[in-house]
Amino acid sequence: MKFAKYHGLGNIYIVIDPATFPDPLTENSIRTICHPHFGVGSDGILWGPLPSKLCDFGLRIYNPDGSDAEKSGNGLRIFARYLLDSGHVGHDPFTVETLGGPVTCTIAADRQTIQVAMGQVRFNSEAIPVTGLAREVLNETMRVGDRTFRFCAATLGNPHCVVLLDSPPTAALAHAYGPLIEHSPLFPRRTNVQFLYVRDRQNIQIEIWERGPAIRLRLAAAVRRQRPLPTG
Repeated sequence: MKFAKYHGLGNIYIVIDPATFPDPLTENSIRTICHPHFGVGSDGILWGPLPSKLCDFGLRIYNPDGSDAEKSGNGLRIFARYLLDSGHVGHDPFTVETLGGPVTCTIAADRQTIQVAMGQVRFNSEAIPVTGLAREVLNETMRVGDRTFRFCAATLGNPHCVVLLDSPPTAALAHAYGPLIEHSPLFPRRTNVQFLYVRDRQNIQIEIWERGPAIRLRLAAAVRRQRPLPTG
């Protein structure tokens, strides 16, 4: 099996070109390939490039459990670098069709900086989706296990639940409550979960629980942001 392995901010993906893979990917083969002991070890598979009628390239993103991921910022930046390394693209912007919609990728001349226009964030409950009345899902509360959390939900083509905390998150918190929120009845297609603490007006700290994977991304980082989080 031919593959390439990259990481983006510690999020590891392997890229498999369908033209070099003799058999169709199955849920079982995806699980085996991504397994850290019996396979290559990965947070998912980038299956492409594929033909596309809408964009320059098509891409399927698979979680390690075999489910689809509509979009992934790290995954798309990895895929863009793979396309550059394999001679498919240069430094002109190009488009990629995903299950979560088309995106535009731009690779800087230094080959180190890759920008992906993921689309417009939406908080609409029907688009995410979130159960209940049609609304913008901002500053709501949910009861999870023995705790009540305040959260916002959003989509960029894939579902996200941002849990707003009054103290810095820990990996233990993400592992304890991430899977409960992921599988909450509020989210019929499950959801990615970000446990977020605002350190100051310039920095935030997060722990991430990703939807679907058997191998979980744990990311705690101070991230510069340009504007305050929504509070309405």
